[in-house]
Amino acid sequence: MGKNLRIKAARAALDMTQKDLAEAVGVTRQTMNAIEKGDYNPTIKLCVAICRVLGKTLDELFWEEA
Repeated sequence: MGKNLRIKAARAALDMTQKDLAEAVGVTRQTMNAIEKGDYNPTIKLCVAICRVLGKTLDELFWEEA
């Protein structure tokens, strides 16, 4: 699992900080940072919550291109 630049890009497009997104989905900023860096593998529930806040699909944010 590499860095998740797609979350960072989607978040930036909405002018949200890591802290904003973390608070919106109920995790710490450190957790969100770890997810973006690829150091933490979020649960499917957390993935869905992130997608909902950012207005993206799981495919757009999490699934690797085949």
